[in-house]
Amino acid sequence: MDKDTRKVLREAERQGFTIRTTSDGHPMVYRGGVFVTKASTTPGDQRSLRNLIAALRRHGFVWPPRR
Repeated sequence: MDKDTRKVLREAERQGFTIRTTSDGHPMVYRGGVFVTKASTTPGDQRSLRNLIAALRRHGFVWPPRR
């Protein structure tokens, strides 16, 4: 998994999301037991990271994180 995706997922966990890994290694993101999105493990497409952040934002994710 690329470092940018890892950074977003780490912040999502900090904000209360749950990350589970599928048998093929893809992280699946949940909020309160409800499926949110499945993340890509390769940075093959620039839109994949933006799509991940957009899906998380629909469920209350704040990016960039407020410090």
